[in-house]
Amino acid sequence: MLLVMDVGNTNTVLGLYRLADGSAPDAVATELVANWRITTSTKLTVDEFGMLLRNLFALKDLEIGVVDGIVISSVVPPLDSTLRQTCEMYFQVKPVFIEPGVKTGLPVLTDNPTEVGADRIVNCVAAFERFGGPTIVVDMGTATTFDVISKKGEFMGGAIAPGLGISADALFSRAARLPRISVKKPAKIIGTGTVDNIQIGLYYGYIGLVDGILERMIAELGPETKTVPTGGLARLIAEGSKYIGAVDEMLTLTGLRIVYERNLDRHKKRGTLPENKQPQG
Repeated sequence: MLLVMDVGNTNTVLGLYRLADGSAPDAVATELVANWRITTSTKLTVDEFGMLLRNLFALKDLEIGVVDGIVISSVVPPLDSTLRQTCEMYFQVKPVFIEPGVKTGLPVLTDNPTEVGADRIVNCVAAFERFGGPTIVVDMGTATTFDVISKKGEFMGGAIAPGLGISADALFSRAARLPRISVKKPAKIIGTGTVDNIQIGLYYGYIGLVDGILERMIAELGPETKTVPTGGLARLIAEGSKYIGAVDEMLTLTGLRIVYERNLDRHKKRGTLPENKQPQG
């Protein structure tokens, strides 16, 4: 099986894919067997992260020994060494990180391609594979990113805005008399109390941000442009947006799977680690 990990600033999303033909050297992964979302923590040790993964697998009645390949996108560099060691010690697999030198099939046309986050790259790989182009991927997590893919499958650039959660936290921390509330779709548009006033401002204000940026991007790209929303807050915003519809919550995991398949020749299979990397005991 193939383990994919998307390590974000707030959450880490993991998925386990079953290989279509595990006996073939070029086997591809087709079926998502399990997926998990956990809090990202830079304080976990290798053993703590390894035990966490063991427990997640056990909850699905799975053994970590079923993993033959691992691919990781990470925007949290301090965790990369821990992740690498965990994969080698607990899975006996050398992971593939989404980084310069990895084949993605996605030309990056920005001023500095190395600045583009790994999660944005794999999102665009998955979106173009599924929908073609031009397409805009809207990923709503800690930050909200707008990533533009050309008709020819090129990453053209995009935009980054503070996420809805960050916006809410900034309001609560800077206005002492405003209560902290859960962000949800309000029942009305004209609030009569402090709580619904805040909910209306946050919810519809953020939809205005998302739709305003998309409207301008679509005007430049053309009316045939498709939008693909993903991320933890996408479903909430999609309910009120004019430009985004069905949410693909597994977009990043799909992109990781596709990139892994394009780099099978670079991946060391289980049991082929150097002798000094084999786990002890």
